[in-house]
Amino acid sequence: MSEKEATLLNTTDASPDEVLIVEDDPNITEILSLYLTGAGYEVHTACNGREGLDTLQKNRISAVLVDIMMPVINGYDFIREARIFSDVPILVISARTQAADKMLGLNLGADGYVTKPFDPVEVIAYVQAVLRRYRYSQTTTSSIPMQDDKKVIAVRDLIFDSEKLVLRKKDEIIPLTATELKIMMRFMRAPGRIFTKTQLYETVTGETFGSADESVMVHISNIRAKLGDTGTNAPYIKTVRGLGYRLEA
Repeated sequence: MSEKEATLLNTTDASPDEVLIVEDDPNITEILSLYLTGAGYEVHTACNGREGLDTLQKNRISAVLVDIMMPVINGYDFIREARIFSDVPILVISARTQAADKMLGLNLGADGYVTKPFDPVEVIAYVQAVLRRYRYSQTTTSSIPMQDDKKVIAVRDLIFDSEKLVLRKKDEIIPLTATELKIMMRFMRAPGRIFTKTQLYETVTGETFGSADESVMVHISNIRAKLGDTGTNAPYIKTVRGLGYRLEA
């Protein structure tokens, strides 16, 4: 490990986060554990998805690194089941490089996708980035100001309650994740306004860099599905080609 790498890895908080590695290749587990430990993280390991789910439930895990092709329960099913009870950041680390594989992982609830072979230092930086974004989301979701300090905003048959952080379609509560909620809050505050993918990415993460196109597209797709916005003549969220998205007033 170079001096530059060691300097990067030693910039950690006083209280270490716990990171779970779910990977059936012991060599990859060993190298990731070495670098994560060097970066100041406490590391848990699991060799299949079932063991990973058990470990995630029994410990205070801050982030997960998960492979796709594993015995017992694969990575996709791990993500699907983990999202039932946990919203911690999940990064896929896989040799599968097809766009369809990446989109499936993100659609199921992963926060990022790293392809093998990888640079361990880049993985550490990725872990640090998703933890920053997760904490930003946790601390700001309930504090985003509403237009004119309104507690309730209505757009068509959508009603957003800023105190309860609940979105309703008519009388039905729409179950949104924290990320989806923040995107809809931005739309509801300015119906008819076009937001670029970068602007929406900044809303979610507080940062101006990253895979804005891919991640925002996935979140918008998930929101549309929950709103029943697919195949309708009057969609709630409209794509403005070459510009971004807007909430139709």
